Amino acid sequence: MSVLDRRRTGILLHPTSLPGPGETGTLGAEAHRFLDFLQAAGMGLWQTLPLTPPHDDGSPYQALSSFAGDPRLLDPAPVVEWGWLNREETAAADWRLRAFEGFMRAGGPLLHDYLAFRVRQVHWLDDFARFLVLHRRFQRAWSDWPPPYRDREPEALERLEREEESALEQIRFEQFLFQRQWLALRHAANARGILLFGDLPIFVAHDSADVWAHRELFLLDETGRPLEVAGVPPDYFSATGQRWGNPLYDWDALAARGFDWWIERLRAQLVLFDLVRIDHFRGFQAYWAIPAEAPTAASGHWVEGPGAAFFQALEQHFGSNLPLVAEDLGIITAEVEALRDQFGLPGMKILQFAFDSDAANPYLPHNHRADAVVYTGTHDNDTTLGWWVGLDEDRRRRVQDYLGHPAEAMPWPLIRAALASVCRLAVIPFQDALALGSEARMNTPGTTEGNWRWRFRWEQVPPELAGRLRYLNGLYGRT
Repeated sequence: MSVLDRRRTGILLHPTSLPGPGETGTLGAEAHRFLDFLQAAGMGLWQTLPLTPPHDDGSPYQALSSFAGDPRLLDPAPVVEWGWLNREETAAADWRLRAFEGFMRAGGPLLHDYLAFRVRQVHWLDDFARFLVLHRRFQRAWSDWPPPYRDREPEALERLEREEESALEQIRFEQFLFQRQWLALRHAANARGILLFGDLPIFVAHDSADVWAHRELFLLDETGRPLEVAGVPPDYFSATGQRWGNPLYDWDALAARGFDWWIERLRAQLVLFDLVRIDHFRGFQAYWAIPAEAPTAASGHWVEGPGAAFFQALEQHFGSNLPLVAEDLGIITAEVEALRDQFGLPGMKILQFAFDSDAANPYLPHNHRADAVVYTGTHDNDTTLGWWVGLDEDRRRRVQDYLGHPAEAMPWPLIRAALASVCRLAVIPFQDALALGSEARMNTPGTTEGNWRWRFRWEQVPPELAGRLRYLNGLYGRT
């Protein structure tokens, strides 16, 4: 199936933003209710952010593992139905532990499924469980752990397995539970004709199970600390650039192994999603390498990435019609565009970026191409209403002149422009569909406070919204 086989519309909403009583949304009843809303609105796609477990800042782009699912998204209600938990226990803070104990007591056919899951996921699951137990024990980055654990000495890991057998097994069980609940959600979505659209960061967090378990695939010193880190160079928006701090890959080492770790990483995503966005696609052509000791990105330099060889390896395993979308925002060169087009990957068009220059701006709808994905904005942008309120008068006039001085209030003129675009896939952040302001912004790049926390309430959803969206989807030939 091609990502762009017909005109579709989707909604961007991370599951943590779903309503509910806990600290985040879950994969339970509210997620299935949201699917019902998408179906009623004539939507063909639900896009999320990465589903991986975050550090304390909540960012899904700096995760403890690039394979694991976020256990905060687990919902206890299905576990009651499966007989592993009493209804009275669902409100307990340790309900996941009780569910694990109930599961182990119950045994039966699902125990066989769990053991089969452990075998299928052995390439990452055991290391993730060990990493998480040690992270909780030492409360600091793995490169600062005692050397026997930092360096994964066999005797230390064997001792850990004996001392923490139950804790390790519970972590594995939670990942089994996560995949079971997510796949139930995917089945429900696909049964409604809705595709699930995931997000795969190019880089991984240094303090992660991935780097701890595979030091040979990253550019690190003998203690496990990065030699250089990822980011982007200075530009119009930042005089010093952005220093992300992720360790850089040893692409030569990965290539020598046929990019096997990356192939497994994408394979895991394709179990969960129908298509996947690769964040910071330009890094596969060339990436910005910053000395680890440098305080800003200004002293970085460009390094050639793996290029076509990487995507050829993916095609050998997943076929020539890769279900990927290239996040091709930022400093994009002709070489980056050529790499994207060589493998037929759709790029992205952000309408909030369309009015910063002249008629040649590639984000303006008259410059769009069918094989692209158009957004009003992304999780890193202000909401469209917040963006509109923040524009100066000259920019507002340009927007109005281009859109024809629409009678509808923002954000609806920009939503209509996205749906009218020739891009076969249009994605609207749910905050824009709800016409919310800056208070609903998901993330502000370059800041560490107040991000990744937004959640909606069903009372914010106007009764007529699904019908309005369905009408517009039909008007512009989208599903």
